[in-house]
Amino acid sequence: MLKLFSYLRGSLTTVIIIVLLLCVQAMADLALPDFTSKIVNTGIQSGGIENQAPEVIRESQMENLLIFTEDDDQILEDYTLISKDNLDQKDYEKYVEDYPELANQNLYLQNKLKANEQEELNSLIEKPLIMLSYIQNEETANALKQQILENVPASQSFYFTNLSLIEIIKSLPENTLNQMLGEYKTKVDQMQDTILDQAAISAVKTEYQAIGVNLDNLQNGYIVKKGLQMLGVALISMTTAVIIILLSARIAARLGKILRNKVFKKVLSFSTKEFSEFSVASLITRNTNDIQQIQMLIVILFRVVVYSPIMGIGGFVKVLNQGDSSMAWIIGLAVLAIMFIVGTLFMITMPKFKKLQELTDKINQVAREILTGLPVIRAFNTEKKEEARFDVANKNLMKTNVFVNRTMSIMMPGMMFVMNSVMILIVWFGGKNVDSGVIQVGDMMAFIQYTMYIVMSFLMISMVSIMLPRAQVSAKRINEVLDTKLSIEDPENPKKFDETKKGLVEFKNVSFRYPDADEEILHDIDFTAEPGKTTAIIGSTGSGKSTIINLLPRFYDVTEGELCVDGVNVKEVRQKDLRDIIGIVPQKGMLFSGTIESNIKYADENMSDEKMIQAAEIAQATEFISKKPKGYKDEIAQGGSNVSGGQKQRLAIARAIAKDPEIFIFDDSFSALDLKTDAQLREALATKTKNKTVIIVAQRISTILNADKIVVLDEGSIVGIGTHKELMETNETYRTIALSQMSEEELKQEGSDK
Repeated sequence: MLKLFSYLRGSLTTVIIIVLLLCVQAMADLALPDFTSKIVNTGIQSGGIENQAPEVIRESQMENLLIFTEDDDQILEDYTLISKDNLDQKDYEKYVEDYPELANQNLYLQNKLKANEQEELNSLIEKPLIMLSYIQNEETANALKQQILENVPASQSFYFTNLSLIEIIKSLPENTLNQMLGEYKTKVDQMQDTILDQAAISAVKTEYQAIGVNLDNLQNGYIVKKGLQMLGVALISMTTAVIIILLSARIAARLGKILRNKVFKKVLSFSTKEFSEFSVASLITRNTNDIQQIQMLIVILFRVVVYSPIMGIGGFVKVLNQGDSSMAWIIGLAVLAIMFIVGTLFMITMPKFKKLQELTDKINQVAREILTGLPVIRAFNTEKKEEARFDVANKNLMKTNVFVNRTMSIMMPGMMFVMNSVMILIVWFGGKNVDSGVIQVGDMMAFIQYTMYIVMSFLMISMVSIMLPRAQVSAKRINEVLDTKLSIEDPENPKKFDETKKGLVEFKNVSFRYPDADEEILHDIDFTAEPGKTTAIIGSTGSGKSTIINLLPRFYDVTEGELCVDGVNVKEVRQKDLRDIIGIVPQKGMLFSGTIESNIKYADENMSDEKMIQAAEIAQATEFISKKPKGYKDEIAQGGSNVSGGQKQRLAIARAIAKDPEIFIFDDSFSALDLKTDAQLREALATKTKNKTVIIVAQRISTILNADKIVVLDEGSIVGIGTHKELMETNETYRTIALSQMSEEELKQEGSDK
């Protein structure tokens, strides 16, 4: 798998951009629960009041507050006293509009503070503000005043009766004051942080009401501000997500293109030996379905590798910072449950993913065989048998797919059960913590969101766990093709052909054995094909005629001996150079989808029309081409299925003639031609190949009667070499083949023509 990722080097910049965007998206998503918490806690519960230290406070209230703290100077440094005397008329009117109480008394306005300075001021003023709130509470004030009156001498009782509680407190000695307020100070010190914050903010809200601040505007303004910020962060998250998906899909498509090109180029370099190791259906599946599996994985892989860990770790860190971390065990329980579900499913389905790809190969192979051999199937009336064979392959693939899908379908309900269970646990235990003042409602909501982020991160990882095994199998299958060692390779230091031996083909004691075969199919083959002459090869079926032909362009390499072309061993020249000087007409004429013109010009698409027409004339193809509606522009279906066998052979011969190579090889290429056309073609071909080397493999004696040299094969060995006349007199094998096709009189007549 990692080896295939090395092909992403060309997309490194895009990968870096995706990683950066994923980090941005993760940070944006992790920020959203904080906004939710602030909107609920501050915007709704606290009326939009963010800090425990009031932004504005009456001068009289500040004096009362300083009674309960020893940090008077430090607190006053963070405030500025504003009054009618130190403000110009315009500013004064503006402040009075915002704070109507300024018309009656001076106000302290909080200076602009940094975040750390604000936190420090909040901590200094929080408890004194709560103490002052207690004192100013009517019920508490009456109880404290009664307690003071009971503990002062009767002579002073009348004096204190006419004073307010705060005035009495100011007149008391510090020791007496601390003794009387000790119970309330202890109570404040024992409060949970969240309750302290709420109590202080409640006191600030009371103070704002006294000053005349519009609390509704304050609350609405805060909620709108945070809501817009939250919307902005959500838009950033959405935008980055869309860009990430587009870039990931582009990288996946690029990787797919690269892999398909590499696999296809590798397959093109395969010799027949490699093709015997991989079925055609399997190679097609590997270049399509298997690469598609890799593409699908790439699209979501970056999100899992980068985004999910950030969300999981970031969510956990945020959870620990939200309220009481004692609920973190719920997350641990959820993660363990998810890992158990994914691990179990992974172990069950992993072996099946490999089988899926093998069964896909099988159904492709069966379908290809049936479609290719459809005429034969219809001729033998075996449609039902082939339908049953396809049905078996189809059912096997279906059963495996159903098993995998059923198994993996358990995952999503299992994950949802875990997520819903986690939510219930959080609400249950979080509700208790809210009730006891450990956390606020907004904190619990944020806790739920962060927990869902963590669970979803593992869920995304589990989604990849579904695709990863199959992608691993596909990657292995792709690498099997790419890592296949070629049995036929170009030499490191290729030689050039000997121009003085142009067209000369020499088999020097050549033997050949097919890969993994037990015995040799060719034994000690030794003959020469010379330029300007026609060399024919004949023999019974299975004698090795086509095998000899396959050795010339190095479709296979000889096992023993030496095969030389133009005076050089074919193993010592580049395959391209060797095949450039050879024109082959295979036993089974193969045409490509396109036009008659494109098939004849297959070796050189820039070939002149005159050369194309000349090749068609020599191949006796102009007769049927001229009858086509569009002539040379007439369409040829895939495999040449819309032309007859004879027409297909003639076009294949024209294609080789148009290439104008040094060496012509005809592998039983005249079998589909009638005797008249065969004779005309060979007569026209003789002129074209006057200075060329012609090698003909034939079953029909009439095709090779006039050959300059005939090589007779029997069970992989040469049993005779000579002309037709010589072999008829000296070689029993050749004579037997000849007499099986023509009468002795016909053979004598043909031989006399020579």
